[in-house]
Amino acid sequence: MRLFLSFLWLCFCSLPLFAQGQADLILTKARLWTASGVLPSVEAIAIKADRIAAVGREAEVLKWRAEKTILLELPGRLVVPGLIDSHTHFLDGGFQLRSVDLRPARDEKDFAERLRQRAEMLAAGQWITGGDWDHEAWPGGRLPTKELIDPVTSKTPVFVSRLDGHMSLANSLALRLAGITKSTRDPDGGLIVRDPQTGEPTGILKDSAQALVSRHIPSATPQEEDEALRAAMKEAARFGVTSVQDITSWSAFEAFRRAQAQGRLTVRITARTPLSAWEKQVDWVRKHGSGDDWLRLGGFKAFMDGSLGSTTAYFFEPYRDDPKTSGLLASEAIPESKMLERMLAADKAGLQLSIHAIGDRANHMLLNLFESVAKTNGPRDRRYRIEHAQHLRREDIPRFAQLGVIPSMQPYHCIDDGRWAEKRIGSERIKTTYAFRSLIDQGARLTFGSDWTVAPINPLLGIYAAVTRRTLDDRNPHGWVPAEKITVDEAMKSYTIANAYASFDESRKGTLETGKLADIVVLDRDIFAIPPVQIPQSVVLYTIVGGKIVYRAAPPPAK
Repeated sequence: MRLFLSFLWLCFCSLPLFAQGQADLILTKARLWTASGVLPSVEAIAIKADRIAAVGREAEVLKWRAEKTILLELPGRLVVPGLIDSHTHFLDGGFQLRSVDLRPARDEKDFAERLRQRAEMLAAGQWITGGDWDHEAWPGGRLPTKELIDPVTSKTPVFVSRLDGHMSLANSLALRLAGITKSTRDPDGGLIVRDPQTGEPTGILKDSAQALVSRHIPSATPQEEDEALRAAMKEAARFGVTSVQDITSWSAFEAFRRAQAQGRLTVRITARTPLSAWEKQVDWVRKHGSGDDWLRLGGFKAFMDGSLGSTTAYFFEPYRDDPKTSGLLASEAIPESKMLERMLAADKAGLQLSIHAIGDRANHMLLNLFESVAKTNGPRDRRYRIEHAQHLRREDIPRFAQLGVIPSMQPYHCIDDGRWAEKRIGSERIKTTYAFRSLIDQGARLTFGSDWTVAPINPLLGIYAAVTRRTLDDRNPHGWVPAEKITVDEAMKSYTIANAYASFDESRKGTLETGKLADIVVLDRDIFAIPPVQIPQSVVLYTIVGGKIVYRAAPPPAK
């Protein structure tokens, strides 16, 4: 009976949604992974305009072929729904592609040399920003200081961030321009790191203290924003990302709107603006609507705490390698009642809440806040999101499913942080770190993203990380906390149908089904059939958004 019902469903899905006619594009001969639990194996897919017109047996789908139909025969390839990134800083990613890249710095000397080279390219007074450095990758793992870079950047203000975005290094010129001295007080939710002997700022500013410098950096021009967006879209297309759920400033939203008005968007964007200005989004939606399939305002983003790498993630117990601190609450969560007040107001307006929490205490507090908001404002389909949800107490894991909270996680962080996380929080707390398996087994709807530029935007690296949990230093060949590994199928669903659900888009995208948006990716190999360690070598051959090919891999050189 089950086989008979599957056959009937396949026949139904093969029927044209539109009056049968000419398809613009047909894909066949490949393996098609639909992400739909009800569709059996299918052989071909037809696209008309921006929608999937037919999915099913090759003979039936080829009835859509006409003289002008493009036919892509793809033997040995894998066709999947467009990959969705649930957490990006998209415009920042574009700017980073055009800025100094400090992530590959091998040590302090290399770090300073890269800044010297960048400073030589700029006129005196121009700022160096971006960076994405990681001191944990250097011998000794010491934090950099202004003294390290002052000799090579004396005429160039520098403010470069650690890859997690929760602390930055300023040189002496930048500190002077910002008016930061020995007597400057730490702001709520932030820390000015000081020399233990002299009390002078070292140049490292954590979390909200970063604003003391960043507010003095000249804003990008609209032209610079447009160029950064073009670079970001090109990078997304190269890795098969067809939609992003972005952490968006209002300035970035204007850049997205300009691109949409000019027909330049090649990636779909769900924008989440700061909760601290929730009234602005509510007013915008009231006047203009939430948006369309290309650009939409999709709720709010706020912060409960900082990051593990910056020792500002908020824990119940102190850090193992810095026992005088348990982390920091974010300034907008001080006092907690201020956060609750904003959450209640934004939720009452009917918009989605997605809030950053990394430490176990921050996650516990946030789950309590979500529970309180739902009880106060009454039942509705909210799809609360915790962005990161990295470090959880065992007893809080079932609460995600119980409260309908979506863990919006970034699996690449697992294989990055796993190199050094145990020295921060010890062997016991890491057992429920990046708890992918436990969250799924408890019924949570796990979603995945990159946090680009904190990590690469390439979803294949995220799938590899979730499935293998092999840390970047190759010291965990069988996986770091291997009990929390998941399957390739589960990871792929987290990048497709689960992410579509997280933005209330499951009826429009996330699976290869008739009538859905024609957002499709073609990979050069079947990642379900190869050893998981080979997944990073996979290549995107085609990225299709709205039925249009926005990326095509260059053919290999002739032999």
